Amino acid sequence: MSEAVLSIRDLCVALPKGADREYAVENVSYDVNRGEIMCVVGESGSGKSMAANAVMGLLPKGVRPVKGEILFDGQDLLSLSEKQHRELRGLHIGMIFQEPMTALNPLMRVGDQIAEVFEAHGRLNTKERQEKALELLIEVGIPQPEKAIRAYPFELSGGQRQRVMIAMALALEPKLLIADEPTTALDVTTQAQILKLVRDLQERRGMAVMFITHDFGVVAEIATRVCVMRFGNIVELGDARAVLENPQHAYTRALIDAIPSNAVPPHREVTEEVPLLQVRHLDKVFRSRGGLFKPSREVRALDDISFTLARGETVGIVGESGSGKSTLGRCVVRLERPDSGELLLDGVDFTTLHGDSLRRERKRVQMIFQDPYASLNPRTQVGMAIAQGPIANGVAKGEALKQAAELLGLVGLGASAAERYPHEFSGGQRQRIGIARALALNPELIVADEAVSALDVSIQAQVLELLEELKQKLSLSLLFITHDLRVAAQVCDRIIVMQHGRIVEQGSAEQIFLAPQESYTRELLAAIPGREEAVAAPA
Repeated sequence: MSEAVLSIRDLCVALPKGADREYAVENVSYDVNRGEIMCVVGESGSGKSMAANAVMGLLPKGVRPVKGEILFDGQDLLSLSEKQHRELRGLHIGMIFQEPMTALNPLMRVGDQIAEVFEAHGRLNTKERQEKALELLIEVGIPQPEKAIRAYPFELSGGQRQRVMIAMALALEPKLLIADEPTTALDVTTQAQILKLVRDLQERRGMAVMFITHDFGVVAEIATRVCVMRFGNIVELGDARAVLENPQHAYTRALIDAIPSNAVPPHREVTEEVPLLQVRHLDKVFRSRGGLFKPSREVRALDDISFTLARGETVGIVGESGSGKSTLGRCVVRLERPDSGELLLDGVDFTTLHGDSLRRERKRVQMIFQDPYASLNPRTQVGMAIAQGPIANGVAKGEALKQAAELLGLVGLGASAAERYPHEFSGGQRQRIGIARALALNPELIVADEAVSALDVSIQAQVLELLEELKQKLSLSLLFITHDLRVAAQVCDRIIVMQHGRIVEQGSAEQIFLAPQESYTRELLAAIPGREEAVAAPA
């Protein structure tokens, strides 16, 4: 029998009055055993993170446990005071949060933040804390750890920041590690590295791990056992292989089916004598001024980028963080101005436009951003948020609001959503609002910048289906930016693969996904969670 490090018994966590249901977590029971990785799976709102927050004593204001037990080393955590919880956190239970940039202090060096874990629990002296911080950075595989220990969070990549969070969580060698969606916003190669790191550390240290995710591809990579949650209840619990190969509940099957397929659907070949968009030899360099102790830097974000996009076509831009794909998208909509090259939309060079002429032409190109919550004003009703673009371009307010209500209906939310605020919607619903706003000016081209990367797989599938329907109905062209080749293969007619600001490969979705020519493309494919078949090198 495995030894249970954590036992949750009949846990009920009540939501505040007026919430969409009475309980965030209802009669939930499961164990997390020593030496295993228990994956807790479900969509946003399933209660999976709320159960973890109850374990850590970090429930939001107004949310409270009303029934059950959370037993850790025989002690009921629900009976602890805040001071006792604080002593437990880090020392015996470590936690990795989803977004390290918000969890790390931007004003403190990385080494000092790791050292602070020891200081908070009265461990080691100042010199020993710094030495231990360096050891931890080496253990979690940070490149150039001697340099990274003196860096600030913004000077590290997303994957490196997540490794710092793992180092902090492991600093005091806890018995239980809780990882709350730690790879959701990472590109596939970095995600694969983090998953391997968690698995290796768990095996090396013999820890119990509770790994929270919405992606069964991640489950296939690392899970020992699986707990599937929906609307605060457990719908399936069992051995990972058994659940993956023979799911018993319809919801579990739906989550597995929502994972983008490794098969490539047929895409039409779009040919035009004059493409809608022509990108020619585009260059963009970011420069930072040096200081007293900091040298100046120059980063070539785009290096001689050239491609075309036909009317009605979807072209995918794929690559890791730092590949230049988002910079390219921002240049296409002129949120960034390239240093050289041409951006021709129906023969009009966007790089030469200014003022009123740019404003007139920019209506034809709109953008869907990765984080709809950050791109929407929390104090503005969504109807007005959608109407602002048309109003700024001379449409009467009443007419613009009427159009906004129609667009909300078009994206499946209904006209009544116009009077609500962004925080009253789920992540998938907010992304639909972002799509409606992008459509408000009747564009010919939409740039979707990682528009589904942070969504649950089932919601992701719905948004991708919506984009395809709108594309056909409104004769749109799409520039689809993503770090996931699997998603790109489902929706794109052609795919462009970028690395370090350059195009390394481009071709049809089928050719790129099934017969990649470049080693970097094969690495991206091999890093997809749950992808079992190897991508063979070309003969």
